[in-house]
Formats: sequence, structure tokens, C-alpha cells
Amino acid sequence: MIKFIFNTSIMERKYHTLKDFYLYYLTEHSDPTCRLFHYVGTTLIIGIFIWFIIDPIWWKILLIPVVGYGFAWIGHFVFEKNKPATFQYPFYSFASDFIMYFHFLTGQIDKKLAEAKKVVGTTTV
Repeated sequence: MIKFIFNTSIMERKYHTLKDFYLYYLTEHSDPTCRLFHYVGTTLIIGIFIWFIIDPIWWKILLIPVVGYGFAWIGHFVFEKNKPATFQYPFYSFASDFIMYFHFLTGQIDKKLAEAKKVVGTTTV
């Protein structure tokens, strides 16, 4: 049943550079609510990390993946209705999330998303 709900096209592609992967990553985050969940999760990750630096208690580090993945996966499963890229490309996905966050904070996200849709839609990566 899950196979029919989620877009499995990421399994068909192979990415060898973060640059190529990031273009695909953006297209898998077309829904603004999904991206919002990512931004909330990433902001909380940064906050928890700062909290840990200020008051280094080991269990705080355990909150980082729970919060980060929790918000991102809700965004994918509920709003974007696709399978998170983390399952196939965990390191590229982690880095891409912070790049997407930077593009959001600097007001570039819509432009970058439009560029990614052009590239990914017309070429095979």
C-alpha cells in the first residue's frame, strides 16, 4: 500500500554530487507546508544544539534527530505525500536540508525551486 502512496523515483536515480542531488531534493519539497515543517525542524535543531553548547547534558543531543526527522517526515508523509530522501541518501539529504534552509532565510527558495524543476524535469541526473 505504501508503494502506491509515495513517489519512488528517487530509487531509480543515482546521485554522485551534492549539487545534482540538491536539484532533485528541491523538487521533492514543492509543497510549501512540507518546506515549512522542514524549516521548523531545522530551526529547532539549531536551537537544541545551542542549548547543548550552553548546558552540555548528553540527552539533549538525542533530541536532534527526533525533532529534525520528526518535523521533516510529517511534512513528507502528510503534505508532500512522498518518501523522504533521507532513506536513500542520508548525508546528501542532511546537507540539502541546511542548504534549503539557507535559501529560505535569504529569500532565494522560490527562485532555486523553479530552477531545480527546470533542470530535473528536462534532464536525467
